[in-house]
Formats: sequence, structure tokens, C-alpha cells
Amino acid sequence: MAALGTPLRTFRGLLRELRHASGRASRPYRDTPAYQHIVAAFRANRVTSEKLCRAQQELHFQAATYLCLLRSVRQHEALHQEYHGRGERSPEEVAGLVGFRLPQQPGGKG
Repeated sequence: MAALGTPLRTFRGLLRELRHASGRASRPYRDTPAYQHIVAAFRANRVTSEKLCRAQQELHFQAATYLCLLRSVRQHEALHQEYHGRGERSPEEVAGLVGFRLPQQPGGKG
């Protein structure tokens, strides 16, 4: 991970990934224990004018790491669905996947 960004951006990213993970579940993502834990952790470790909370930096790093994991799992699943388990492919389809076109044969064939 390069830069952490702001805690608010990390928090919003986590909530976005929770929405993606819940998908079309029967209950909303706000009723899940994961959502409640994340909100409680961010509220408990916010910085006030009275104290400097070192635990907030640790929480932010852990949250950013978890966000990276959630995004990577979602992207892996999307790639897996797109490219796995289709069986044998035709040469035209394989050429299209990598951005090529097969040459046309003279006489109208192919």
C-alpha cells in the first residue's frame, strides 16, 4: 500500500466494500455485525481536541489494510468469473481476448 489517505476516506471505502460484499442479501448491510464493529471502532478512536489518540493511527492502518484485502478479493472474484471454467475456446475468441483479429483468407473463407 502506498499512502493511507484520510481516515474518512478509508471508512467510506470500507462501507462501500461491505455493500458490495453483502450484494443482494436479505438484510441491509447496516444490520451486519461487520458494519456495527467498524462504526464503533472508528467512533471510539476518533481524535478530539482534548487528546491525541495513537490508537487511531493503528486503527487507520489496519482499516486501510482490510480495505485493500476486501477490494482485492472482489477484483479476484470478478476476474475468476470472467476467465475461469469456460472450457475450450475457439481461436477467434482467444484472439479477441488479447486484442487481435485473425487474418481474413482470400476467396471469402473465414
